[in-house]
Amino acid sequence: MTVRIYVRASTKDQDAKRALSDLIGVSKDYADSHVDYIENYSGTKLDRPELTKLLDDANQGDVLLVESVDRLSRLSQDDFGILKQRMKDKGLRLIVADLPTTHTINTGMSGEILAVINNMLIDLLATMAKLDNDKRRERIKQGLANSGYKPTGKKANTQKHKRIRELASQNNMKKDEIAKACGVGVATVYRVLKDT
Repeated sequence: MTVRIYVRASTKDQDAKRALSDLIGVSKDYADSHVDYIENYSGTKLDRPELTKLLDDANQGDVLLVESVDRLSRLSQDDFGILKQRMKDKGLRLIVADLPTTHTINTGMSGEILAVINNMLIDLLATMAKLDNDKRRERIKQGLANSGYKPTGKKANTQKHKRIRELASQNNMKKDEIAKACGVGVATVYRVLKDT
């Protein structure tokens, strides 16, 4: 059995390794060996490079150790359901450092009851993490709106737009070929030609 420690922070400016030493200490209660998976990636994304690697590497009976549920997930309920199914398919046991009920292994009826309680608590904490993230984003939007800040968006690249129009006027290239030649997406080609 291996303890697979997953630590995550949302941005590169944050220290994803912040909780690693504490989690390594916790991991010693379960196995002699551990593997660390560290990434700076949004918890709102289901497909994260290190989490995917962890799931690929995992074996039946391994432990997935996280600091708290929000470090594992700020996913929608549907995506969290997919993640839980992937963990179940791999036979991973989830231990959440700040959720003590996940630390004990009980067998028999009391073990089954505790497993049900843990699943409910983890689902609840994951939902709360998602709601907290949504509220934070809304408050940021409101704060920006109240400050009078108006996002200007990305400025048009007039050189590329001119080149798109030139190539399109020749009538010998498809739109995807124009996009490739100009280093833009096909949607940009359609948008530029629509505006002319």
